[in-house]
Amino acid sequence: MSDITQEAWRKYLIQLQVHPLRTKAITAGCLAGCSDLIAQKISGVKRIQLRRLLLIMVLLEQMTSSPWNNFFFMMYYGLVVEGRPWGLVRSKVRKDYPSVQLTAWRFWPIVGWINYQYMPLQFRVLFHSFVASCWAIFLNLKARSSVAIKAA
Repeated sequence: MSDITQEAWRKYLIQLQVHPLRTKAITAGCLAGCSDLIAQKISGVKRIQLRRLLLIMVLLEQMTSSPWNNFFFMMYYGLVVEGRPWGLVRSKVRKDYPSVQLTAWRFWPIVGWINYQYMPLQFRVLFHSFVASCWAIFLNLKARSSVAIKAA
């Protein structure tokens, strides 16, 4: 192998060790995207269908990182922010996590579609950041325990 290839492989292995979930999700996304591009070319598509590729990427993100992000946020909020005991946090997450994740699966693909379909390139990060701020408010409200609400 060339020096560049060996160095890239070494860095990849380091990332795989330091950030396994993120590295595997990105790798899976890249491979899914490449395989879709190759399949489109082999099947004789004259013009690459980027919408189809974006759909694959959005679905992959929603099936890999979204569930973990929401789960860990709810755990962190209960244990660290509210300082609740493990048993209360666990029961709160068991009760509310399924509805939070279903909402995310309904909400984020639409946001991604709007962002890539209608937002001018220079406003995509701003739009996504604004929507993510709104999502953070939603998560905070859902993660907040009923005990904390009554005390306020």
